[in-house]
Amino acid sequence: MSDNILTTNNIELNAKLDNKEEAIRFTGKILYNQGYVAADYIDEMLKREELTSTFMGNQVAIPHGTEDAKKSVKETGISIVTVPDGVDFGDGNIVKLLIGIAGKGDDHLEVLSQIAIVCSEEENIDKILAAETKEEVLAIFSEVS
Repeated sequence: MSDNILTTNNIELNAKLDNKEEAIRFTGKILYNQGYVAADYIDEMLKREELTSTFMGNQVAIPHGTEDAKKSVKETGISIVTVPDGVDFGDGNIVKLLIGIAGKGDDHLEVLSQIAIVCSEEENIDKILAAETKEEVLAIFSEVS
């Protein structure tokens, strides 16, 4: 995974988030603050969630924008947020790991496949949730590149 797609600035550990909308906005705001997306991308992330939940199982959700949101993506990037207390994504699905994605062009497909590799192993999710430093999280994701 390219160094500028995920940096320690894109990672937030032990966030306290009360609901799904707050969680998605928080995840998107990191992408916005780091210059990956325009501000309206966050609203597109919320629209995407209304269409279909981005809950993936294993306590993971991958919020991202709609197809229309591509125009709001300046550069490919991901944000990672851990929420030890969990956030209810509906239907009893509790999310403790949020991975926000902004993909320029078709980049999101490669990013998604790398995230899928990491998140397919429950052990990796446990390591991310237990991480005490942002560097630990970065190391887990850099292993797949």
